Amino acid sequence: MDMDWKPPRSRRRNRTWILPLGAMGGLLILAFLVITLFRQPNTPQGSAAAQTPALTCSATTAEISTSDHDPGEKQGDTDSAPLQPDPVLTHEIASGDSLSAIFDRFEISQNTLCQIMAADESLLALDILRPGNLLTFTLDETRRLAKMELFIHPGKQVIYHRIDETSFDYEEVAIPGEWRQQVISDAIHGNFYNSAIASGLTDQEAVIITDLFKEQLNFGRDIRAGDRFQVVRNQQFVDDKFTGGSRIEGVRIIRRHRLHSAFLFEDGNYYDEKGESLARAFLRYPFKSRYRVSSHFNRTRRHPITRRIAPHNGVDFPMPVGTPIVATGDGRVTRVEKHPFAGRYVEISHGSQYTTRYLHLHRIYVKRGQAVQRGQRIALSGNSGRSTGPHLHFELHINDRPVNPLTAEIPTLVSIPKNKRQKFRERVAEIVAVMGEPEGKLAAR
Repeated sequence: MDMDWKPPRSRRRNRTWILPLGAMGGLLILAFLVITLFRQPNTPQGSAAAQTPALTCSATTAEISTSDHDPGEKQGDTDSAPLQPDPVLTHEIASGDSLSAIFDRFEISQNTLCQIMAADESLLALDILRPGNLLTFTLDETRRLAKMELFIHPGKQVIYHRIDETSFDYEEVAIPGEWRQQVISDAIHGNFYNSAIASGLTDQEAVIITDLFKEQLNFGRDIRAGDRFQVVRNQQFVDDKFTGGSRIEGVRIIRRHRLHSAFLFEDGNYYDEKGESLARAFLRYPFKSRYRVSSHFNRTRRHPITRRIAPHNGVDFPMPVGTPIVATGDGRVTRVEKHPFAGRYVEISHGSQYTTRYLHLHRIYVKRGQAVQRGQRIALSGNSGRSTGPHLHFELHINDRPVNPLTAEIPTLVSIPKNKRQKFRERVAEIVAVMGEPEGKLAAR
């Protein structure tokens, strides 16, 4: 290249910043400017991105990973299949998918994704997408998203439908289906967990059983080869398809000359054959100091920011950022997430019936799968996500339905009430009849 090159007269106004970089640097900068000026976003005309004002929803928080929520895992290739021309688009969730990439694939704007996530704030169904879940997108005549359906399993789906230019609402569809009873009985070889899995119980069911007897039985020390277990469970089916719904109705651990039992009663708690509760008492509040309630449980509450009618599935407690938050009962952590509107939050499963959630946290001290005890510090309160100020949003769910945590019946260390003991004995007799009597003379405990 001729190093004595000089720009044409019409471009000499740029000489002050091109020439000091050298001729090659000047050409590179000019090429960069041309690419920047003429590059157009890959958004179809009339899409929601061109019509909807931007929301406060960052790209990182909108990208919810569906591969066990591991931010370090490589995302899958969502561009392998061509865009479907139909007004109804479908996508089956695969390992490594992200909502952000799926929306890009179908040329649905990220603003629309933020609107969907805002509607999902009180439900949080999109944080637990799993491979096999199905998403269906319905577009209007301008190819703007009008409705998105999430098929979780044959018995449950969530429909997000547009209500105006900037927002969506949701509807849960639950099909009761048919519950089928099954008895699982086997000997213990090696350890209880492996034996339970080998017999057909799921990982979650094995954990629930272990947690039920943790106060009276050390599974690592007390169990011997040849001990047995009996489990009665109900599984949900819709049109002969298993939904994944499962409920443990009764358990007996038979070891040498001692019998340990647990039976689920109508109040959602487990009791031994004498009617004594196996669950430790719950705490009513997830903190040790006293804080006022700024927003009560209300299924028809008007949202303080959007001003739209939206269910408030928990209770809000204003408190300084950094206030210690504790688990209200023994259980296992099932979610540790960061949602663009719910903020950082933790979900804990307390057996098969109870679940608690703690939202808008500042710092989290537990991990998914970790066992926690009642009163254990799990996080610090904060102001993350969409919030009007520092506070804790606390939820209690019974049988997958949100209830008022300040008034709901929660497990206590009491026995079956006298007026329900006969009904409980009848329930125990039904389950025992299904199990069959254990061999030998056993002492119940």
